[in-house]
Amino acid sequence: MPSKRAEVTITGRRIARRKSRIAGAGVYACEPINKNTRIVDYQGELISPSKSDWRERRYQAKGMVWCFTVNRRKVRDGNVGGNIARFINHSCRPNCYSEVAGDTVWIRAARNIRKGEELTYDYNTGGEAGISCQCRPGCTATI
Repeated sequence: MPSKRAEVTITGRRIARRKSRIAGAGVYACEPINKNTRIVDYQGELISPSKSDWRERRYQAKGMVWCFTVNRRKVRDGNVGGNIARFINHSCRPNCYSEVAGDTVWIRAARNIRKGEELTYDYNTGGEAGISCQCRPGCTATI
């Protein structure tokens, strides 16, 4: 069980960063979360797509995806000024989804999430990163 310092209260929901079976660190529900609840906003430096392309090449070479496209002119880089949301892993069968509202990217519950369950959402990269998906044994998708 993580220490109290590892838990973060976001929009009334407690979530925690812990070691993940999917990849590196993950984010877990410390209490049940109801379907469609806004869990956390994906924070990070707001940059241009051209700057994002340059940074993403470096991140992807290390097997990481940190940049989240907000719209055609803006991208959030969770590796610079990001929060706990950057540790939510990809899954082809996610329990969360992303919602863009202005410059804010919300991670929301796609279904009821149990206490202790890892939060995941589909990164929707179309395989551009060229990273093998590890969401479950036998998954052949590419992030």
